[in-house]
Amino acid sequence: MQPDGTIDCKRPYPSPNPNVKLQEVTYWSGGLRVKGMLAEPAEAGIRDGIVYLRGGIQHVGMARPARLAQFAQQGFVVFAPYYRGNRGGEGFDEFAGNDRWDAVNAVDVLKQHPKTDASRIHLYAFSRGGIMALWTAILRDDITSVVSWAGVSDVVFTYKERKDMRRMMKRVIGGSPNSAPEEYRKRTALFHMDRVSAPFLLIHGRMDENVSLEQSVMLEDALKEAGKSVETWYFAEYTHHFPPAVNARVVRDLCNWMKGKGH
Repeated sequence: MQPDGTIDCKRPYPSPNPNVKLQEVTYWSGGLRVKGMLAEPAEAGIRDGIVYLRGGIQHVGMARPARLAQFAQQGFVVFAPYYRGNRGGEGFDEFAGNDRWDAVNAVDVLKQHPKTDASRIHLYAFSRGGIMALWTAILRDDITSVVSWAGVSDVVFTYKERKDMRRMMKRVIGGSPNSAPEEYRKRTALFHMDRVSAPFLLIHGRMDENVSLEQSVMLEDALKEAGKSVETWYFAEYTHHFPPAVNARVVRDLCNWMKGKGH
């Protein structure tokens, strides 16, 4: 067993973009070998890093190589942990239980990359990744900024609003909010916003039926109550997934927002 964040091995991965190099990385987290994908611009130069925190669970919502390349094309070194128990990684995905450490330790993986400016690490989260980003920002004091797009902020709220996910959540978390309240409370990050230091950007489509806008509004309120920096981009006409052209524009805009933070 190696210390958290230690890289066990790397292997090249086919890239959909000639300007971006991809690697699959195996690293240690909580005594487990966990996997993730690293995307870097092919050109030389030191760059900001992004820990890309995917949505979904298991094979649903897995970070796609083309999506990571999209962010690397904007001038970042990007590392996306698959979370434990996924794609051959050891352990079991716990939906923001101990697997939160896979996100926390991914920061150290990214910092070791020779093209990464270790003093400028951002978090980008989508959907379920939102709760992973919150815990990472709580548990680390070296995050430059956080972008949460359609992010989950309250696991109990997710259980209540997503009937189709209840069976999975009972199995993974160990019951319902009624039968296992402590397990849900342990996953709720909103109580700890006083511990974050990074500025936040929240992006959400008001028509989202997968993760309701209310999850971002609750987080926005919690951050403001704690006196933290938060900006919101709420889009009236979009759902959980934005049209491709709009999505590409918002990615460019949020990457520029990140680059402007922490200077």
